Amino acid sequence: MGKGKLDEILTYVIEYEVDIIIFDEELSPSQVKNLERFFEEKVKILDRSNLILDIFAARAQTSQAKAQVELAQLEYTLPRLTRMWTHLSRQKGGIGMRGPGEREIETDRRIVRDNIALLKKKLAKIDQQNETRRKARGEKIRVALVGYTNVGKSTLMNLLSDSEILAENKLFATLDTTVRKVVIDTVPFLLSDTVGFIRKLPHHLVESFKSTLDEVREADILLHVVDISHELFEQQIEVVNKTLKELQATDKTTILVFNKIDLLKDKLDEFSEKSFEETLSDLKKSYVKGFAKQVLFISAQNKINIAELRKTLLIEVKKAYKEMYPHKPNPFSYF
Repeated sequence: MGKGKLDEILTYVIEYEVDIIIFDEELSPSQVKNLERFFEEKVKILDRSNLILDIFAARAQTSQAKAQVELAQLEYTLPRLTRMWTHLSRQKGGIGMRGPGEREIETDRRIVRDNIALLKKKLAKIDQQNETRRKARGEKIRVALVGYTNVGKSTLMNLLSDSEILAENKLFATLDTTVRKVVIDTVPFLLSDTVGFIRKLPHHLVESFKSTLDEVREADILLHVVDISHELFEQQIEVVNKTLKELQATDKTTILVFNKIDLLKDKLDEFSEKSFEETLSDLKKSYVKGFAKQVLFISAQNKINIAELRKTLLIEVKKAYKEMYPHKPNPFSYF
């Protein structure tokens, strides 16, 4: 941003009595410092990472989620401690002496580093417990729900597993991986609900939540849920695919599940010249040619086409069992 744009924003801030300015990019500590100086600390400056970390902190429920978010917050805060102590660094302690603010910064840095080390140890211990828990589940096929945040994964999880997991229309309602045993036509498998992805996710959070995403890495089948009613759903698919690539999970059987088709139908009836069925047919052709083995259209909220989803899932789970136990005529009957 040049000075002209900043002057324009300042005029807007004064006119509308703005309290917070949020930037949709990650700002460096010096950029935040310069912006606060320009606005004479009348407004709070937040960048994208800071806002997402705040949302994660508000949603965290379990010990693991809280530790992961706190670790990400501390790693984000560490390089930004200097500007928090500028009011003390102006005080001089004598000729050739640094002000007491400098000593406070070093003390704070040590405290933050110590807390980061403690949290990493705590999370490592939780990882070991999770690994033991995964081994104890036996050799069942694992299915993981993946997708952008707020696409309906938890609602679908509740529907398939008869659970009552928190499912709300808001970002990152689910931060913890939840695993449930599901049985379809006497065939059992494990279904896991994972944290939603988002574009430009702060790298601190990606690192902190890698252990939570182990369920995705170890899954045999992925249910990639997409909010088809969202105007940027194609970009959201790309974000999820990119994240899966980073997790080295692109080689798995993937079922692409377009959710919220009831909301899409309402939009198409109003704006599109194509019929609803033609639109779905075109989408299916294009995505089957791409990365997905199967493409389905459902509404988890209104239970539309759920029978078709269960049938498709059953076929893929049976195939996975036969690949896992090639010498057993009916491998899933052992569970």
